[in-house]
Amino acid sequence: FCLLVVGGSQGAKIFDDIVKDVIINLSKKNKIKIIQQTQKINVDYLKNIYNEAGIENTIFDFEDNLVDLINQSDLCITRAGASTLAELSIMNKPFLAVPLVSSKDNHQFENANFYKNLGYCWIMCQKDFNIINLEKFLDHIILNKSEYNVKKDNLEKHNFQNSWNDINRKILETINEN
Repeated sequence: FCLLVVGGSQGAKIFDDIVKDVIINLSKKNKIKIIQQTQKINVDYLKNIYNEAGIENTIFDFEDNLVDLINQSDLCITRAGASTLAELSIMNKPFLAVPLVSSKDNHQFENANFYKNLGYCWIMCQKDFNIINLEKFLDHIILNKSEYNVKKDNLEKHNFQNSWNDINRKILETINEN
């Protein structure tokens, strides 16, 4: 199981503090790979922690080819910026959104809620984002793939339908021009 953790371009300290402990706990009973964004000053620190625990990892502060990392992952934990959620959605990656509570007009929650209502993701409020809740969530997803598979299928169907509709529209426009 490969988990991608992105916290925006600056990384999210709350993810560093909570995710590492959860991954270490889960790795005792599951094979897990972690791909995690953090601030530059924390890269070596997190790499060392994961390496000592024998957990395959890729730790980065900025990545030009984030698409490659998204492709490697099964699930993403992320803030809820519009661009990140759109990228995850178009790449058919279910995600757990942890909206930034200080976002203007609560737009990160609204972004995440849009995708949740379509059946593509889960939302965990930052106040609930702790070791116990995250471990329970990930353990459930790893052991019981049905809920995960429903979200992945919803994403794939939506993206296929949108792609097909877009192609049909372009074909009709071309035919009607001639």
